[in-house]
Amino acid sequence: MVKINTVTLIVCLVLGFSGVFADRGMIPVNPNARIFEPTQRAMIAWNGKEEILLLSTDVSASESTMVLEVLPLPSEPKVKKGALETFQKAVALINSKLTKPKALSRGEAEAAVKVPSGEVTFHKKIGAHDISVTHLLNAKSFVDWVRDYLRSLGIDEEVISGEMKKLIEKYIENDFVWFVFDVISLSEETVTNEPIQYHFGTERLFYPLEITNTGEGDTSIELLILTPRLLSNFPGLPITRVQLKHDPITITNNELKMLNKDMYDLLGNVERLKLRIWEIEGDLKSFNKDLLAY
Repeated sequence: MVKINTVTLIVCLVLGFSGVFADRGMIPVNPNARIFEPTQRAMIAWNGKEEILLLSTDVSASESTMVLEVLPLPSEPKVKKGALETFQKAVALINSKLTKPKALSRGEAEAAVKVPSGEVTFHKKIGAHDISVTHLLNAKSFVDWVRDYLRSLGIDEEVISGEMKKLIEKYIENDFVWFVFDVISLSEETVTNEPIQYHFGTERLFYPLEITNTGEGDTSIELLILTPRLLSNFPGLPITRVQLKHDPITITNNELKMLNKDMYDLLGNVERLKLRIWEIEGDLKSFNKDLLAY
């Protein structure tokens, strides 16, 4: 019985779990195209001051289109290519330490002065990605920057809805003024994008959910969470929306070193760490707050 449950955990996380528009706002340049994101993978390492967010998704479209993904962050990130092996190694480590299945519900007790529209502080292609990190100060700047950026790629389309504009304004009012733009090309063939790793400062563990509010449909999001201790305060998305998939396991900093060097550099001074999987499900329209925890 134990073997069946742990193998199922690997299959669900590594091979896929259902969902649409999980972690970023998605804006198709082709207005007739529907975007599908059946697999969403994320791992978060947080030390109380800084976070490493590793993201990878399987995506496809009902017809060929370029897609602009928008990821809001609380501070300027360092962005680099990640590794799918990190997810696989982390799940294998969890399974090796689980001794018996236990169904748990809920979460853990866990100015008038005109400013430039935006400034690109990072830009490079990573696999299928074309990423820009941009500092924006108001929703108009966001719209202007996106319009100019798409034109630089040869795309002269108005793709920002009023709903998305209001959502961006809300993020900016809450001091989320750094945005990662990722342009990818999609077709009917499902592809796995290379993982992207974001390293940024934050006083609370952060995972973007509200940015997906302009999408439609149900989603299931699974997050590998790594912290020095269990978390109990959830000032954003209510703790009742966060399901703990298994008993948290304890890993050593030496075990972490084998998972991900950057996460080891972030948390390696802690001898024992807590690793677990959270699941969040629901209609995208129901995500009116981001996941925040401490």
